[in-house]
Amino acid sequence: MIKGTVAASMAAAMGNTTVFAQKGAPAGAPDAYATAKPMIDGAFKPTWESLRDHYVTPAWLNEAKFGIFIHWGLYSIPAHINEWYIRHMYTTDVEWHTKHYGPPDKFGYKDFIPFFTVPKYQPTEWASLFKQAGARYVVPVAEHHDGFAMWNSEITPWCAGKMGPKRDLIGELAGAVRQQGMIFGVSSHRMEHHDFAYPADGVPNDQFDPKYAGFYGPPIPGDMNEGNASREFQEDWLARVQELVDKYEPQMIYFDNGVNPREYDDVKLRAAAYYYNRALQWKKQATLATKDVAYLFGSVQDFEKAQRAPNWIYPAAGWQCDDALGNTWGYTDGMTIRPADSIIRELIEMSSMGGNLLLNISPQGDGSIPEQQQQVLRSVGEWLRVHGEGVYGSHPWRVMGEGPSTPAEAPGNWKGGSTAQAGPRIQARRPAPLTEEDFRFTTSGGNLYAFGFKPPAGRAKIKSLRVGLAKVDQVQLMGDSTPLRFEQTDTALEVQIPAQALTVFPYCLRVRGMMPL
Repeated sequence: MIKGTVAASMAAAMGNTTVFAQKGAPAGAPDAYATAKPMIDGAFKPTWESLRDHYVTPAWLNEAKFGIFIHWGLYSIPAHINEWYIRHMYTTDVEWHTKHYGPPDKFGYKDFIPFFTVPKYQPTEWASLFKQAGARYVVPVAEHHDGFAMWNSEITPWCAGKMGPKRDLIGELAGAVRQQGMIFGVSSHRMEHHDFAYPADGVPNDQFDPKYAGFYGPPIPGDMNEGNASREFQEDWLARVQELVDKYEPQMIYFDNGVNPREYDDVKLRAAAYYYNRALQWKKQATLATKDVAYLFGSVQDFEKAQRAPNWIYPAAGWQCDDALGNTWGYTDGMTIRPADSIIRELIEMSSMGGNLLLNISPQGDGSIPEQQQQVLRSVGEWLRVHGEGVYGSHPWRVMGEGPSTPAEAPGNWKGGSTAQAGPRIQARRPAPLTEEDFRFTTSGGNLYAFGFKPPAGRAKIKSLRVGLAKVDQVQLMGDSTPLRFEQTDTALEVQIPAQALTVFPYCLRVRGMMPL
């Protein structure tokens, strides 16, 4: 179905306020939309001024630097195209769905729930793997755009605790992650659900059957960034956020793009005030993570994928880039996985600019994490065990780096890009091939850390540490306490590195002396 046809059907339906009232199941039904809890007393009030005056970025965020994001849900069962399967099966990919499962009106998205039994889900093994990977915080998607809650909810039966696996998937992981000493957070993409899966014109579907109104809504036409969700849907969204807060005490709540519109400011502010007042009661540092200007205050800024992240030192109190290990966020058959050195370079890049990397993994529908993904995570962890001193708790230096891949001054897109605001399609610059001249810098504990992206053929030469810019007293290769031979010249700090000590992964030099930190 072509995009124009879908748009036309949406426009035609907009006038039908009875069919598209989106009030969910009737009041009193087991799956009726929930009513939010009242606000609680505390320092935080549901106003921008209150968030501005009381919110403080958690200290743990910069210390952590590296987190694990998890996209896993009903969409992991068909494992086709990507995690937006619920949209595709009712619009552009009806033929594939019909061939494999039947027509969408006979086998709708809800019919994947009985197949989602997750027999291989072992949260303790997941948490152990994340710890081995060197992650310091873990943020699973508690509810994606599809509207299926991955926890044992008391306000909707359309959840993993009541259907499918009949397990509290979020609660089990929360306990396992904390047992490993990591920070636990959750991600909610619920706000996108209200119009995400509106069917294309003429596609038979099950979404408007009253029996499933509590799950599907039913959907309304429109775009997830238009701010057109009903008041009933917004209250249900807030109720689900409050339930996640009260059941799991997350120290980060990540909201996807659906919360960006200003039309939702009232319910967003109530969510923030409720969350932060609860965190004060727990005596835990907590934060929201959102994109663009969804929250004017009171949130860590998140950038989706490296190509939208900052390209220069970004002087915010805390920010993160969420990026995927594979070519899709949710598991798909035949998906490609990035090599470990790519992840390590991205982590270094974000750290050199003052940010975090929240790396997404894609478990299979049965609850297992594919071995290829596990191998990459373990390789990243092995590297961090040697080089983490220059990553965890680090800060940017006076420049982020040097070399052909580093701009000489802040580029026009230094603050990153948007995933929510429509704009012209701009051709990306072709990245310069990495050379032995490419370095990224961080500082911590009075030391400068110089990460080299490519092993040098001879001496490593760092121009930013030449005579007149720094006085170097000692240089060590991370992983070896033996001081290296070096010379400061008028053009560079030249360091002799034993060739046998270098690998295909980035290396790191710990530099001590007198330099502007």
